[in-house]
Amino acid sequence: MTEMKEEGVRPAMAAAVDGDLPSSVAPEDRGGVWDKPALGWVIFEFARNPYYLLVIIYIFAPYLAGIVAADAVARGEFAGLDTSQTGEAASAYGQAFVAGVTKWAGFAAAITAPILGATLDRGGRRKPIMMVFLGLLALMSFSLWWTMPGEAGLPYWAVGLALIVAAVSYTYSEVTHNAMLKDAARPELLPNVSGNGLALGNLGGTIAMMLIVFLIAMPGEFGWPFSAPIFGFDVSEQHQFRIAGPLAAVWLVVFVMPFFLWSPDAGTKGASWSKAAKEGLAGLFQTLKRASHYKETMKFLIARMIYADGMAALLALGAVYVAGALHWNFQELVGYAIWLSIFGTFGGFLGGMMDRLLGVKKALLIELVALVIILVGLISITEESIFFGLMESRQIVDWPVYSHLHDWAYLGVAGFLAVFATACISSSRSMLVAMAPKKMIGEFFGLYAIAGTITVWLGPLLVETFTRMFNSQRIGMATISVLFLFGIVVMLTVKYKKGQQND
Repeated sequence: MTEMKEEGVRPAMAAAVDGDLPSSVAPEDRGGVWDKPALGWVIFEFARNPYYLLVIIYIFAPYLAGIVAADAVARGEFAGLDTSQTGEAASAYGQAFVAGVTKWAGFAAAITAPILGATLDRGGRRKPIMMVFLGLLALMSFSLWWTMPGEAGLPYWAVGLALIVAAVSYTYSEVTHNAMLKDAARPELLPNVSGNGLALGNLGGTIAMMLIVFLIAMPGEFGWPFSAPIFGFDVSEQHQFRIAGPLAAVWLVVFVMPFFLWSPDAGTKGASWSKAAKEGLAGLFQTLKRASHYKETMKFLIARMIYADGMAALLALGAVYVAGALHWNFQELVGYAIWLSIFGTFGGFLGGMMDRLLGVKKALLIELVALVIILVGLISITEESIFFGLMESRQIVDWPVYSHLHDWAYLGVAGFLAVFATACISSSRSMLVAMAPKKMIGEFFGLYAIAGTITVWLGPLLVETFTRMFNSQRIGMATISVLFLFGIVVMLTVKYKKGQQND
């Protein structure tokens, strides 16, 4: 499981916020799944998504948390603690720093992204503003190369600022990209195009990670498959981590060209963006007013807003947690990413099967309860024991990676995380399709997307606050369960029967 974005069959946060607006291409004239317009839209994901996977989740974020923690120890932040407590407190300090950056990026996106989405279909050409968003993303991503311990590189406030600007640019590019989906292919093919984009985005991130592994990390540590890393990279200087940002930036610039060449741009040339913003906000408020008459569907959107925050925090900070708690190395983190991707594939099938057999509401509740249990299982594993001390960990294989029982226990539980998180995303989308009035399905998908951004900061805020308060990564991550539990409580109040469809 890599990035698990909740893309519906319509452009999120854009035309969906107030129904279908005119498109630049008549539906019958739009192409197929493998025509250039659709391919251009899909390849965009292949170009951009490696940033999220390499920088935000699996490679750079754990590295940043680690060097922040190490510098805190060097400054004497934990001088009053004994040796056994210093490591955990330092790891917690690093996790809190990364969670804080994620929180501020979430704040910025929550305030502004819905406004951008409501504006896009009434404004001018999208590609010029997309160039601005992607240019900022590439520039900020490349600058992360200079993230080094101590005073050798960028100060941490500058690294945090670069990550926040990049995160907001990433969100803006996603909103703009989603707004361009409806012109990519014929309406009945848009779900296929959307799915292809997600799959290709995951593939791009996996390829980029494998390049770092086989061209830098493995040659530097084991002299295989090459005697030394390419281009003079040096693992003793943590280049295998620091290269994540520059590689994501170069990857983006190289592979995004088909999007600009092939994707249709439905924006009106010379249109006023200020007028579009005013009309977009008016349309958004009108949608909220109409949607408020469907209380059960709105209750579901509130529930989804709460538990989606928990899921986003769990996915974004999961690698940071395991790097600090179990001290996994670079190869183990990349293996973890690939492992989750494999199991996440099964989650999509499981979600669909549970929806059909149990009904979508029951399926969603089971998936959320499973996520709470899985989260408890993950934080029960330490380097000394598993399941809160019920079983002592020990070395079971003489390997440089995953050599101990706790490593395999964590991988096993994390596999279930990938399955049920993906199933939950699938069931959430199905729940909205089942509950939303047929004549307002587009508008509710817009609200569904907006609900995924307006409180995205809440999960990281909880993790940051409680991690700092107790100097404990485990307690910080445990607070995510509160969001899942609140989501379950609200879901239980939603009145819905299997097979029900609003008119």
